[in-house]
Amino acid sequence: MADIFSKWMDGLARTRKVAFGRIATLFGATEINEDTWDELEAVLIQADLGAETALSIVARLQAVVNEKGLTRADELQASLREDLIHRIDPPPAVDLSQNKPAIILLVGVNGSGKTTTAAKLGKLYSNQGKRVLLAAGDTYRAAAVEQLQVWGQRLNLPVIAGQPNADPGSVAFDAVQAAASRGIDILLIDTAGRLHTRFNLMEELKKVYRVVGKAMPGAPHAIWLVLDATTGQNALSQARAFKEAVKVTGIILAKLDSSAKGGMAFAIQKELGLPILFAGLGEKPEDLTPFDREAFVDGILQKK
Repeated sequence: MADIFSKWMDGLARTRKVAFGRIATLFGATEINEDTWDELEAVLIQADLGAETALSIVARLQAVVNEKGLTRADELQASLREDLIHRIDPPPAVDLSQNKPAIILLVGVNGSGKTTTAAKLGKLYSNQGKRVLLAAGDTYRAAAVEQLQVWGQRLNLPVIAGQPNADPGSVAFDAVQAAASRGIDILLIDTAGRLHTRFNLMEELKKVYRVVGKAMPGAPHAIWLVLDATTGQNALSQARAFKEAVKVTGIILAKLDSSAKGGMAFAIQKELGLPILFAGLGEKPEDLTPFDREAFVDGILQKK
């Protein structure tokens, strides 16, 4: 448990230092006044929670102050922690055992970290004793296929890949058939990164989605959107577009350790209502961690 806590603390160091660091000073042994609320609101907005969420948190804390008769700013820390935790739903248990193979489609924009995330998920499930197959569905970027193949060799995971510029739908179809014939437990399909504003690219993603369903009725069983945590609030428009194009069932926050905008997690929860399933807290394969809302909040507030 100590190692997990340290991973969250280390992974959120940048968000804590840049965005939430002022809260420790703000919540010193001073009297609560109007400046307290103004500064707290500013800190939360700068932390990429969004103005509406920031105002809501301030209003909630003001109600707590009135209700409990608090006078010192340091007495607000516990209430802020509790409020932040309850603004993120606990991630549901992901049960992939109902389908064999369980087929997971990874989607997102260019550079979000999908290919690396696919490999890290493969490592995570392989460590759980699952038989995993990776599919290199990003056929337009030769480096993506090579990248996934290198990861596969490194992690001892098989990879299905097509020819450069092959139809991504055909690669996905072949991968589903291969997974079924080989007795694979989990098939992870990497897809091409695409601009959420490009209609034709999003239509192509829908095609991959339909092809997977034809290869195996009921599939894909999960569609996970990989978001680059360094993009902050800008990721919301991406997420909405993908949610409309395909039935996204969960979010993976990649590169959280490289971001000062970890507060985006609260905005994602509020705006999209999608569970955050995993967080990328480092570059190593084992640094993709199941999302823990308490560890996340304690990491940004540096509560030990």
